[in-house]
Amino acid sequence: MESTELAGTPEVQLLHYESKHQADFKRLNTEWIEQYFHLEPADLCVLDNPEEYVLQRGGHIFLASYGGQIVGTCALYKIDDTSFELGKMAVTAALQGRGIGRKLAEAAIAKARALGARRLYLESNTKLAPALHLYRELGFRPTISGLPSPYERSDIQLELFL
Repeated sequence: MESTELAGTPEVQLLHYESKHQADFKRLNTEWIEQYFHLEPADLCVLDNPEEYVLQRGGHIFLASYGGQIVGTCALYKIDDTSFELGKMAVTAALQGRGIGRKLAEAAIAKARALGARRLYLESNTKLAPALHLYRELGFRPTISGLPSPYERSDIQLELFL
């Protein structure tokens, strides 16, 4: 069992990000973004440098492994001492609908709670119905109190009070 294992089943294991996962983190996010939208400069900053843009700023990245392959990812960005942003959540298309995204989001929510966060924030797009359904099931609600988005594709902001 890897020391980075968080939780899971024999089928899906949740892992903490390590630098060896950077290519998978980028691949998974690029795959879903390009399916619906296009990569933007803000995406590439994070995808090419997750240690600098997420980890060194107090955030965390979770990965889902299935059959020895990295098939999902989710980032938790630190906004301030009581707020985090949930972002860069992606599950490979072939395994969507199997609860992997939910496991990743639940791990991120639990980590935010453990770190004393009072609020989680995320940005999405209204045409991503399955993702929005999941976020609502997890308790996220629309907000207008978010910062201006660096992403053209973002047309909805949600928050969850912990």
